[in-house]
Amino acid sequence: MYEFETDRLGFRQWQDRDKLPFAKMNSNAEVMKYFPNTLTNKQSDEFVERIVNHFKNFGYGLWAVDKKNTKEFIGYIGFLTATFVSDFTPCIEIGWRLDNRFWNNGFATEGAKKCLLYGFNILKFKDIYSFTSILNKQSIKVMEKIGLRRICTFNHPKIENNHPLQLHVLYNINEQSFINFSQSKNLLI
Repeated sequence: MYEFETDRLGFRQWQDRDKLPFAKMNSNAEVMKYFPNTLTNKQSDEFVERIVNHFKNFGYGLWAVDKKNTKEFIGYIGFLTATFVSDFTPCIEIGWRLDNRFWNNGFATEGAKKCLLYGFNILKFKDIYSFTSILNKQSIKVMEKIGLRRICTFNHPKIENNHPLQLHVLYNINEQSFINFSQSKNLLI
């Protein structure tokens, strides 16, 4: 059932049954605090379709993530190909969005570490990026815990000028830095 897993999390392809809890997450102002808007059910379903198509086109994407002991869908963690116009795109981005009921349990960090392992060892990525609003301290903390290093700040071109979320921070890790980080943290590679 799972393509890969951690002790607590299972990573799998999306199913129709994920759409309702995902739409509920995407309509939650707390979950979407660092995005310009919450999503309607229709917009959320369209996002799921884009994720599914990304898997078809690239062979990787944002995996649906279950909490294994309850089989409960908790959100997504994985990769997207970022193509907006910038000096670092196109690039492979690691990202996550979890239902806020599951925050502060280390799930984003645990899942993102496993995705980096999968990305470098199985998918053979050379570089992985991550970015978020400079205000999103929680995601920045996850980026740093999984070994990514801050490169710069930039104005996200898909967010309107002078919007409070426009200024983003860019993080990166390459294959060798990941190996060094993994060895220093005794992660299996």
